[in-house]
This record gives sequence, C-alpha cells and structure tokens, in this order.
Amino acid sequence: MNDIRENFARQGLIRPQEGRVLAGVLAGLGRRFGISAWTTRVLFVLLLMVIPGSQILIYPVLWILMPSEETVAVQPPRTPPAPAS
Repeated sequence: MNDIRENFARQGLIRPQEGRVLAGVLAGLGRRFGISAWTTRVLFVLLLMVIPGSQILIYPVLWILMPSEETVAVQPPRTPPAPAS
C-alpha cells in the first residue's frame, strides 16, 4: 500500500491541505490536471448524473490510496537496504 501511495505522490496525485471539502480527492485531482477544484467538483457531479454509480466507489478508493499533503512532506525518502555481506 505504501508503494501505491509513493507512486501516486510521484505522479502528483496528493490530497492538499487547503481547499478540501470532504477529503481533498477532487481538489488533488484538479491540482494534478491543472483544473480548479470547483471545476473538478462540478465535473464529478455532472458525471454522476450521466453515469451514476461508479464514481461513488472510486472516490473512497482514491481517498484511501492518495496520500495527504502533510504525510508526503513528513516522510523521509526511502533508502534501499544495505547489501548483505
């Protein structure tokens, strides 16, 4: 799970501290793709109206997998294990 979070962080998929409404998932997606958070939220709601259901499952999964901005800033970089002698 940490590998997935590190991969998301490297790709810029991070839940920001500012601009959150619920968990920051849509604000993080908007930041990653260069769209305002409100535009992302409106697109999410419109997508729910057109294709109901799947977004309700995707949002909690992204909430779990996307690291928070505060945890990314606090974690020290991973170092590879020392070779065995």
